Amino acid sequence: MLLPRSVSSERAPGVPEPEELWEAEMERLRGSGTPVRGLPYAMMDKRLIWQLREPAGVQTLRWQRWQRRRQTVERRLREAAQRLARGLGLWEGALYEIGGLFGTGIRSYFTFLRFLLLLNLLSLLLTASFVLLPLVWLRPPDPGPTLNLTLQCPGSHQSQPGVLRFHNQLWHVLTGRAFTNTYLFYGAYRVGPESSSVYSIRLAYLLSPLACLLLCFCGTLRRMVKGLPQKTRLGQGYQAPLSAKVFSSWDFCIRVQEAATIKKHEISNEFKVELEEGRRFQLMQQQTRAQTACHLLSYLRVNILIGLLVVGAISAIFWATKYSQDNKEESLFLLLQYLPPGVIALVNFLGPLLFTFLVQLENYPPNTEVNLTLIWCVVLKLASLGMFSVSLGQTILCIGRDKSSCESYGYNVCDYQCWENSVGEELYKLSIFNFLLTVAFAFLVTLPRRLLVDRFSGRFWAWLEREEFLVPKNVLDIVAGQTVTWMGLFYCPLLPLLNSVFLFLTFYIKKYTLLKNSRASSRPFRASSSTFFFQLVLLLGLLLAAVPLGYVVSSIHSSWDCGLFTNYSAPWQVVPELVALGLPPIGQRALHYLGSHAFSFPLLIMLSLVLTVCISQTQANARAIHRLRKQLVWQVQEKWHLVEDLSRLLPEPGPSDSPGPKYPASQASRPQSFCPGFPCPGSPGPQAPRPGPSVVDAAGLRSSCPGQHGAPASARRFRFPSGAEL
Repeated sequence: MLLPRSVSSERAPGVPEPEELWEAEMERLRGSGTPVRGLPYAMMDKRLIWQLREPAGVQTLRWQRWQRRRQTVERRLREAAQRLARGLGLWEGALYEIGGLFGTGIRSYFTFLRFLLLLNLLSLLLTASFVLLPLVWLRPPDPGPTLNLTLQCPGSHQSQPGVLRFHNQLWHVLTGRAFTNTYLFYGAYRVGPESSSVYSIRLAYLLSPLACLLLCFCGTLRRMVKGLPQKTRLGQGYQAPLSAKVFSSWDFCIRVQEAATIKKHEISNEFKVELEEGRRFQLMQQQTRAQTACHLLSYLRVNILIGLLVVGAISAIFWATKYSQDNKEESLFLLLQYLPPGVIALVNFLGPLLFTFLVQLENYPPNTEVNLTLIWCVVLKLASLGMFSVSLGQTILCIGRDKSSCESYGYNVCDYQCWENSVGEELYKLSIFNFLLTVAFAFLVTLPRRLLVDRFSGRFWAWLEREEFLVPKNVLDIVAGQTVTWMGLFYCPLLPLLNSVFLFLTFYIKKYTLLKNSRASSRPFRASSSTFFFQLVLLLGLLLAAVPLGYVVSSIHSSWDCGLFTNYSAPWQVVPELVALGLPPIGQRALHYLGSHAFSFPLLIMLSLVLTVCISQTQANARAIHRLRKQLVWQVQEKWHLVEDLSRLLPEPGPSDSPGPKYPASQASRPQSFCPGFPCPGSPGPQAPRPGPSVVDAAGLRSSCPGQHGAPASARRFRFPSGAEL
């Protein structure tokens, strides 16, 4: 640190010698636990500090040297693998272009779409590895003829000769009837008894959907934690430093004009996000209590109205599904096939429009309007799928209604002899319909709208303008499709393959729509907040798919004449059978204890204790961070006070003062090795002082000689061999 030139070179009483300060600083660096790599010094200085930390006279063991080399090689290989993965990653160039032109918020939608594609490919890989390949490789024996059931079904309408003339091959593909006898659906999987096979296809088929859901949950949760908003960790009052973005956002490796343009757009979008969040924060701080109370009352009124609309929408979905399943003998059966998906799509299209209209009537701020509409759209989307599942369960499995037709076999065997295939076909049609709806909106609505707006001029066309690319709406669409895929893992094992193709095509369709036919959203999205929201909605969809699957696997009777579990009261019954066949009595008793209530209660108590400890630790960490933040603010304020005191105590520089800092006259006692503040081998010599006032560093003043404001400059300036100063 350099003091003003007016400071006398005479050492004040009690000020330590420069050599003493140097030794103290060396001792501090030698005993510090901070990694050398993290110190803010040049490479030459870091090597010297590393040598000082080595024990004197002790040779490094060969094992330690090998460990260091191994860690260095592993780190370099890891970094190279990450660079290679980024270079060979799917759609990296397209994502870079989208992020630069439209911001990281819209880019996060396409990144989320790629993440869903990877999840579907992982699910497909598990199913193919543990079910399809063993089924083809082992070639299990013929399970024998199917059961010849004599069904007493009054008024049965199993045969529909009048309907066949309407069917064609395309319609069979759209409804899934063309793939009924293929591995796409549950009914085509057949094996012999468990005792005649070395590898249990039934157990693999049962555990594959559960493993897929577990892996998807872990991947989604990990991505959700990584995408936590920055303000959640730093506090609500934290404001991002715009100066850091101003001075460090530009990439000086850019040499291409197109890349420079994209980077300019990216920086501009980041500034828009920061300024928009700052403006919203100021508006929230300026609200009075009366305004807050009025807003709460209006929120309550709007939420009640929207809640009634949601109840009516899910009721319409329930009755549409029930009507389509109860009227299979009608001549309009072909049109009724897609009645439930059509009603779900209509509800999800009209619902957000009505929600937005009701919210806009209250004149809410834009941020509040978007958030309130978004929350209810999520509720409507997931509730519609949940009601669709409940309606299928009531119609096929007689859940919650008269069970006279289900008493003999556990399900409505008169109308659905292979009920797993029927559920799989419904989910297949829903997935197909969602993708066809995406294609239709892109090329039959958005594209003609853009052509008309660009072709004609006028007030109406200026008001209509291009469609706004709404990130939440598009995210909810693909989350709904992914939820349907997870719901069909047991009934339609190859549905992830179909959804992977749809996601791959959806990426290019949405990219074309964004670049050519749409305009960016007027409200910018922060990437971290968007990612957190996406993963949260995806977790809700995963839970919505896992609960019905767990109930069906553990409690519902399987079909009598199709599939792998024809002789089991429930698919989960294959697990006790395999345990009895393959494990000794001790292992069976251990597994029985693990599945009993005697183990579940202690496990619940232990998990509660662990959760309590984690919450307490989190709260303690939050309090420690708050105290450290306050301490940092106090230290900065104290340093500024020291600077002000020093500026008052030091005399004004006179015309006879020396133009530069004064050094001690004696140069003989200066060490010739690593010595801050002295010439060392390899370090630059003394530089000519620059004209003008010097800058006083309060931090260096307090750390070098607290309480001594008149010490000479040479007693506080440390220089490394590279010329860096402390």
